[in-house]
Amino acid sequence: MANQVELADSHAHLDMEEFEQDRDEVLKRAWESGVRAILCCAEMAATASLAKVLDLTRRYFWVEAAAGIHPHQAKEFAASHADEIQGLSRARQIRAVGEIGLDYHYHFSPPEKQRDVFRTQLRLAQELALPVIVHSRNSGRDVIAAVEEERFTRGGVLHCFTEDWETAERMMDRNFYISFSGILTYPSAQNLREIATKIPLEKLLVETDSPYLVPAARREKDKRNEPAFVVETVEVLASLRNVRQEEMARITLENFRRLFSV
Repeated sequence: MANQVELADSHAHLDMEEFEQDRDEVLKRAWESGVRAILCCAEMAATASLAKVLDLTRRYFWVEAAAGIHPHQAKEFAASHADEIQGLSRARQIRAVGEIGLDYHYHFSPPEKQRDVFRTQLRLAQELALPVIVHSRNSGRDVIAAVEEERFTRGGVLHCFTEDWETAERMMDRNFYISFSGILTYPSAQNLREIATKIPLEKLLVETDSPYLVPAARREKDKRNEPAFVVETVEVLASLRNVRQEEMARITLENFRRLFSV
């Protein structure tokens, strides 16, 4: 893909220690690869995460921030976290509440606690008029139930999508976008690719979920994912949808800017 093509990475964890030695070089490579927007999620249960994410947004005009409690850390949620997210929103330092949601694959936090904290953060985002970034793994039905029963209307994104078509369809009905990661490029992901052919173009996003989920073509050489590699997912998605790569890049960048108001 030509470097003049402009892309968005809708989900990256550049605050993590995997980037400690070369964070600025990673961002330089992203820009040189055409990435013009990145959203980084600060984990409010991790002491250093927020400071690192906010530092990036100050130094790189094209990096945006979100903040929330991941379902893995739900057991650590405290009222002070909600207060801090409110303060970040008032100061216009975040574009979304997230990453929040449910994960029934790993049980790092009890499912009941995950559901409680997810709903609490949905109510907070509704109050703050912010979209949410939702992590859903083996939990689509409960994610839908929470969004519908809490009457959440601010929309958001199902990030790193791996659920079924019904989950995608019902969440899109609630003004959610569907974001595909490097998983879309894996040989084993045929079911996911079939779903990707059915998502309306105006509801598509792409992401790296860096440092995780290196695209298939890079897995032998690269052990760490980074925003520049979002190109690989755009290429596969464009092929699936029979559109030019440049057009898919443009569509997903515009969708990013619309969702996160940038």
